[in-house]
Amino acid sequence: MGRFFRAVAETHEGAPPAGAPWPAWHEWSVRERDQFWAATWEWTGVVADALPGGGAWDAVLIGADRMTPPDHLLGPRWFEGARLNFAENLLRRRDEGVAIIAHGEDGASRRLTFRALADDVAAVAASMRAAGLAPGDRVAAFMPNVPEAVIAMLAAASLGCVWTSCSPDFGVKGVLDRFGQVAPRLLICADGYRYAGKAIDCRARVREIVDALPSVEQVVVVPFLNGTTSLDGIRGAVGWDAVVARGRGAPLTFMRLPFGHPLYVMYSSGTTGLPKCMVHGAGGTLLQHLKEHQLHLDLRPDERLFYFTTCGWMMWNWLVSALATGATIVLYDGSPMPPGREGRLWEMAAEERVSVFGTSARYLAMSEKAGLAPARTGPMDALRAILSTGSPLAAHSYDYVARDVKPGVMVSSISGGTDLISCFALGNPLLPVHRGELQSFGLGMAVEVWNAEGRRVVGEPGELVCTAPFPSMPIAFWGDPDGAKYRDAYFAHFPGVWRHGDWAEETPRGGLVIYGRSDATLNPGGVRIGTAEIYRQVEQVPEVLESVVIGQDIPDGAGGTDVRIVLFVRLRQGAEFSQALAGELRQRIRANASPHHVPKVILPVTDIPRTISGKISEIAVRDVVHGRPVTNTTALANPEALALFADLPGLRD
Repeated sequence: MGRFFRAVAETHEGAPPAGAPWPAWHEWSVRERDQFWAATWEWTGVVADALPGGGAWDAVLIGADRMTPPDHLLGPRWFEGARLNFAENLLRRRDEGVAIIAHGEDGASRRLTFRALADDVAAVAASMRAAGLAPGDRVAAFMPNVPEAVIAMLAAASLGCVWTSCSPDFGVKGVLDRFGQVAPRLLICADGYRYAGKAIDCRARVREIVDALPSVEQVVVVPFLNGTTSLDGIRGAVGWDAVVARGRGAPLTFMRLPFGHPLYVMYSSGTTGLPKCMVHGAGGTLLQHLKEHQLHLDLRPDERLFYFTTCGWMMWNWLVSALATGATIVLYDGSPMPPGREGRLWEMAAEERVSVFGTSARYLAMSEKAGLAPARTGPMDALRAILSTGSPLAAHSYDYVARDVKPGVMVSSISGGTDLISCFALGNPLLPVHRGELQSFGLGMAVEVWNAEGRRVVGEPGELVCTAPFPSMPIAFWGDPDGAKYRDAYFAHFPGVWRHGDWAEETPRGGLVIYGRSDATLNPGGVRIGTAEIYRQVEQVPEVLESVVIGQDIPDGAGGTDVRIVLFVRLRQGAEFSQALAGELRQRIRANASPHHVPKVILPVTDIPRTISGKISEIAVRDVVHGRPVTNTTALANPEALALFADLPGLRD
């Protein structure tokens, strides 16, 4: 990042001097968005067509004064006239360096060089081309996190096809709710997957999915559980090895298309109805990921980047983009804490000399609860950064990493989402880390925190917003021709300004604290508080494995309603719930948060519902407690847990 600033200072009139403090550079990157993003393109070496008059584009940004226009054209246009291919930019290396390291929970591992990766992509792309796939056609994947998923995505992208994926732990209805909206022509799947020591055969689900998707013309089946697998009963099925063999030896070619050509369809969680289908463009995704990897993460060629994710979460897409930097990506498929090998991920990180270890806040909390101490059990010499996302990272987790994982390692809590397939706030190698805070807003991202009146506030909670366009905004929602759903999703609350849906606070030093989702904030006695403030205290009580907190509507005694805080706790094995434990929880919350945060009701449960991507579903619990239907339980990994919250003793008092 420092080298980037020095180069920009030398070549861009009006840029801050090279030694200017971070706030000056961030302010410049937002004010002069066209200059910043053009400089990022040049610095990261984006591969694209050269125009006849020189250069790679006609205009960096058209419509800089708006986030979304009044008509159905969704937002400003970036890098007008540029033509590029996403896969070409990720496959710049063709040498014998290691591109992909893949591990499973059972200890098995595989390696793929950059040259072998390019050869396999060429072969699969040739087979896709022979099957008639063309730019804009959708290729869907129902896959574990294995190299074949990366190969198939790059092959599809090389042709200009649109990639969309779900992990194999989705049920049939969850898959159809997503793929059924985008009508894929080709489906890539595996015969099964492994999780928590079990082998799960997916072929029956695949047959049901294919039968319900008339758009699917061919199904490519990867023999993941066995060296060979039966294709009987799957319409249009062909084996992965046959697809690769059919195209083996074909040249690797790339269809260069406009900057905004669709690359991915990503999905919202879908807990309140059909998932929203967010269409992301190739150029915006590429440029945003290059910026985050090379500047904010300081990722270098040959470093090893790991993120624990599935193919159904946007962090998979983010991880794979690191190939464009020449880094090695480390894949893992299975349970993060398989039975008997709870420290599996930390062991893998040490064994593979992972430079950057990405995970969720929940995994770090669970590692601490399990007493895992990688710093005392194996060398972590190469590890220099730990990334966390998915939910706010509690301050005690920063302490855990410094104490038990690796002293001095950089801890970067990052936050953004599927909606932008990137980050609003993330790590910064030029700034210190403050426990409990995200370090800084992203370069080029006009992020602020606003109060209810639409004014920026610092040092008090409010809505996280973005006030100016950025390249990785969705180019559209699928099936939303006039843009009404798109505008309602982001711009209905503050017209013309992106409201992200996070309840957050900007600190005076420019950091960010996230308190939870805006739609899950609590309002007891008219005081609005974020759920993360309670979770941070509850997580530190040894008996509690995890928890979920909601606001329950109750009569206020004057003919109206008030809200009381209800905390549900899942205890570790062998722990018993008691009024003494409830008292300890209340005392900790009162002392370290405020009296307003103290739950009126604390109840034990044996499970907590969460989405397939692992996020606790507070809204679903709240709906069950209030007797309202949960409209789309297929978005949950464990929908059966909802029944635990219906008519619990203590909720009607």
